[in-house]
Amino acid sequence: MLIDSHCHLNYKGLIEDQQNVLERARASGVGLMLNIATRESEWDDVLGTALREPDVWATVGIHPHEADEHPHVDTGKLVERAAHPRVVGIGETGLDYYYDHSDRERQQRSFRSHIAASRETGLPLIVHTRDAEEDTLAVMRDEMGKGRYGGVIHCFTASGAFADAALELGLYISISGIVTFKNAKDLQETAARLPLDRLLIETDSPFLAPMPHRGKPCEPAYVADTARFLAQLRGESVDQLAAATSANFRTLFSKAA
Repeated sequence: MLIDSHCHLNYKGLIEDQQNVLERARASGVGLMLNIATRESEWDDVLGTALREPDVWATVGIHPHEADEHPHVDTGKLVERAAHPRVVGIGETGLDYYYDHSDRERQQRSFRSHIAASRETGLPLIVHTRDAEEDTLAVMRDEMGKGRYGGVIHCFTASGAFADAALELGLYISISGIVTFKNAKDLQETAARLPLDRLLIETDSPFLAPMPHRGKPCEPAYVADTARFLAQLRGESVDQLAAATSANFRTLFSKAA
């Protein structure tokens, strides 16, 4: 069984055909999907899908792009919403300096609020980072000093040094379809050496469809293509990779187990 550890089932590109998207995922061997929240206005819909579908779980969080629009979403609000039985993670959150859609200080404040909620609830943190390795690590290290928390660097595209630092903090690394791209040589080198017991796989659908689906909306079924590529890259069988990443998901997102 495969698990898509990060998808956006309620985004345009999937929501219009959500039931068929889910059926195609199941037919491809995807046994669980984690439906990720990025703004407060979608929390109810993301949770609603998880309530309807027993193989879909939900998170609660604010994407760094949305930090400017959500100053009122503090640790208390996140903790309150995370109490729902179908909510199993906090995020996605983090820092994105590539687009700078939100003020960097506000992004950092929001990130810290999410980390505090992760610490308080015991639910893992889903971290987005782009062009912000130094500050992402600085915040995570500082917050780890206040009390441990678990989490995952989702859709990993950062440097090998960042991967090593995240692993030292106890986090997991999630690999998306980007690893299949021809120009992703650095990512492939890092993905090939990541410890199997700290590895997850994801689609981040409807974005970043892996080869051979590039140019199409991504969907959870395509995590099977990423798994095949990654297993070959690492010299493992697909069954071995699927079993390990699924076990890792259940360990990290223990509320879903």
